[in-house]
Amino acid sequence: MIHIVTICGCGMGSSVILKMNAEKALKELGINAKLEVSDITTGKGAARTADLVLIGKELAYLVQDIDKPVIQLTSFVNKQEIKDKLKEYCEANGIV
Repeated sequence: MIHIVTICGCGMGSSVILKMNAEKALKELGINAKLEVSDITTGKGAARTADLVLIGKELAYLVQDIDKPVIQLTSFVNKQEIKDKLKEYCEANGIV
């Protein structure tokens, strides 16, 4: 099972939307995952125990110092972008 943290600026909504869309994409890909939502402040700590971080491009610079893979997204609601990037990551890491 892959552990993914979805991060947004305040942790009040967009990270939840991203989590839901990532869950749908992972289900379609047949990948079992645990997803966790976080704001940028606590997300850096949560990311340290995760396998992967999903975050918007505008905030990605704030997590560049963590030692985990980060997928930068242009849209939290673009389900195809989320699915494509998760598929690419999983295939490259032997998860699919």
